[in-house]
Amino acid sequence: MLQSRVAIVILNWNGKKHLENFLPSVLASGYPSMEVIVADNASTDDSVDWLESRYPEIGIIRLPVNYGFAKGYNEALKKVQSEYYLLLNSDVEVTTGWLQPMMQLMDSDAAIGACQPKIRMYADKKLFEYAGASGGWLDSLGYPFARGRVFDYCEEDKGQYDDVSPVFWASGAALLVRAELYHRLGGLDEFFFAHQEEIDFCWRMQLAGYKIMVCPASVVYHVGGGTLPKGNEKKVFLNFRNNLIMLAKNLPLTQSLWKIPMRFALDSISACKSLFEGQGVYFKAIFEAQGAFIGWLLRHKKRSVFPMQKKGKLHGCYKGSVVWQHFVKGRKQFSEIVQEKE
Repeated sequence: MLQSRVAIVILNWNGKKHLENFLPSVLASGYPSMEVIVADNASTDDSVDWLESRYPEIGIIRLPVNYGFAKGYNEALKKVQSEYYLLLNSDVEVTTGWLQPMMQLMDSDAAIGACQPKIRMYADKKLFEYAGASGGWLDSLGYPFARGRVFDYCEEDKGQYDDVSPVFWASGAALLVRAELYHRLGGLDEFFFAHQEEIDFCWRMQLAGYKIMVCPASVVYHVGGGTLPKGNEKKVFLNFRNNLIMLAKNLPLTQSLWKIPMRFALDSISACKSLFEGQGVYFKAIFEAQGAFIGWLLRHKKRSVFPMQKKGKLHGCYKGSVVWQHFVKGRKQFSEIVQEKE
């Protein structure tokens, strides 16, 4: 028997400060059929003890080791029964009534597999936030960007992306997904550990025939970089490695054969540029990521890595190069790059 229509599941790792700051807003969401669960990734701080004493009504799932984002959620959600899951980062402040528009959107169309709210910066609430903004897109070579965020440039939210729209990917910072579908598609890819696993998951969801949507009537504020700060070597490594693996998993072979070598070339240029700018950590992480991808590919060669075309139209695809548009042509805003529905 289902406990609630939606289970808000917060993955925690040494995040007592974030829980102190943001749990009150989550508990005040105002949705009549929800439960809040904290899945703890073997924290070494006192966040679990604090939770038990301060919020005894909140469910706690104790994971034996730090599984990372992907496996952490997969393991935790095996223990959660609900119609919908809402994967919510611990460093997200939600607004009153934020959940209702997303639930209404999901209920309106059984073909919608997942959706996200509009995400703004917690530190500067008029700006879109890096991890999702107003819905994620992907360019022809697999570079992710979003409505309101292109690479490191975040636009001011002036209502320019307030339309409910199909997108390529929804942010893992606040991801509402059908529980049955989550498990049927195998959840998040645990090999990713963290970073871009939600893009891979949304890609697979679209190939299975479902839509991913953004619901801008729902607004949240994200701190970002709470576990691995920007520029961290491991974060750079995971982003580049996982992006290549995602392409190999989801592109048809005919596209993979030229797009992945092209990505190697572009990523290598980026690495060399960073070295000349004195960012040796970035340089090292990119080439380590390429080596790790090759190792992953060799380990998986005995089974089909490159997929056959599946049903399902892909939305939120930009047919050009966001790298060219942004770094060569100097176009910073999403609307300057994507000028019509792709």
